[in-house]
Amino acid sequence: MNADTAPRRNAAVSLRRALAIVEFVRSRPADTGGATLTQLADAVGINKSSVLRLATPLMESGLLDRDSASGRFRLGPAALGLWQAYLDQLDLRSVASDHLRGLMRRTGHTCHLVLLDGHDVVYADKVENTTTVRMASRIGARMPAYRTAVGKAILAFSPADLVADVLADGLAAATEHTITDAALFHEELRRVRGRGYAIDDRENEPEVRCVAAPVFDHNRDPIAALSVSALVSQMPPVRVRELGPQVAEVAARVSTQLGAPAVQGE
Repeated sequence: MNADTAPRRNAAVSLRRALAIVEFVRSRPADTGGATLTQLADAVGINKSSVLRLATPLMESGLLDRDSASGRFRLGPAALGLWQAYLDQLDLRSVASDHLRGLMRRTGHTCHLVLLDGHDVVYADKVENTTTVRMASRIGARMPAYRTAVGKAILAFSPADLVADVLADGLAAATEHTITDAALFHEELRRVRGRGYAIDDRENEPEVRCVAAPVFDHNRDPIAALSVSALVSQMPPVRVRELGPQVAEVAARVSTQLGAPAVQGE
């Protein structure tokens, strides 16, 4: 090893160890109060003096903080700044794009990314299987949220006052299958929360079924939904039950990438 290579190698090792310290502190449960010096030394595999040497610039930069009373290490305020900067540069459509295309290839049906705007949903992206019958939906189109799977997927996890406002506008029937009773609509949203995905069974268009699941942001707020749509002949009830968990799984991956915290049971 020549004289130029050794310093670079040592710097790389130190950097990896410093990142390991930050990661271990990050992974500690909130109720532990942070990580002790001994825990860090054991986790990274170095002695305590080396931990202190590596932790010093991390504390100076604000990535780590050390409680003066307990001596435990916690994430510092600069870690929050990095996290916020990461979130700020995320674009929902870009994040969801590959997932949406993968879902289309996996299911063979038309897939959508949809946002809630007021009491309507707006189609933000669409991926079609060109070998099947094309759906009439188009990017930028609006639809009342209450009669779509994507709308119900979002509303099921939205604040109660938003749902109340939607109901106050009325649930006009688009087809004979549209839910028009407020009590039945509340029950439908309860079922959506229970299974993790919503179903539009010919409620918006008479020959179309759709399955959708919500996408959550870093505050665990529902900001969008992913869906799979097809003609009734291509999506019988048994197919709906197969697709629901698949759509929910993909939506959960998008949510994770957007920083959504996991909930118990995921």
